[in-house]
Amino acid sequence: MTSADARGRRRRRDAPRKGDLREQAILDAAEEQLQTQTLDGMTVESIARGAGITRNALYFYFASKQDVLTALVRRTVKQIANDAAFTAADTGTEPPERIVRAVRNTERHWVQHGVVMRAAVELGAVIPEIGAMWTETVERYVTAMTGVLLSAGLPAEGPGAAEDVARALCWMTERNFYRASAGKGGEDALKHAGDVCIDIWHRMLP
Repeated sequence: MTSADARGRRRRRDAPRKGDLREQAILDAAEEQLQTQTLDGMTVESIARGAGITRNALYFYFASKQDVLTALVRRTVKQIANDAAFTAADTGTEPPERIVRAVRNTERHWVQHGVVMRAAVELGAVIPEIGAMWTETVERYVTAMTGVLLSAGLPAEGPGAAEDVARALCWMTERNFYRASAGKGGEDALKHAGDVCIDIWHRMLP
């Protein structure tokens, strides 16, 4: 086999498969519809129409609307988890700045994918898989921010332990962004929520 043949095969392996592209189109259509429709108002037919395929074609990739929404949440939380991993690994930055970066990254996700993240919060109580994914995602940030607070001097155990503080503040941050996203203030409201959360996080530093 020549080197050109090898490169050609590698490019074909690296290129997205048609099925993968179709699946992403379905998820994109569902996220777009969440901008204008309620969760109850969305249907398999409307999602399929938005993706430019038939209802029967959608069923080749997803068994139900619930499966579409679960996959959509999974795609979004994967991006959030990557940011949590970056926060945990960024040990060369001082704790106050790591806090700012972490909150601003979270804010960015709420700006870009707020409809999906609100759906994750609201569906988590009735779809166990979504609830577990959302909890796991927040807990990833709890782990990352525990490391930040430990490096800032909070104790590992006892009153005011870093993990306890991180868990309380991570869930506080989640709830503040959820409320800001659900309101009518748009990006300004999310920016304000980020400012408030950063201030509270900083107040907990020694």
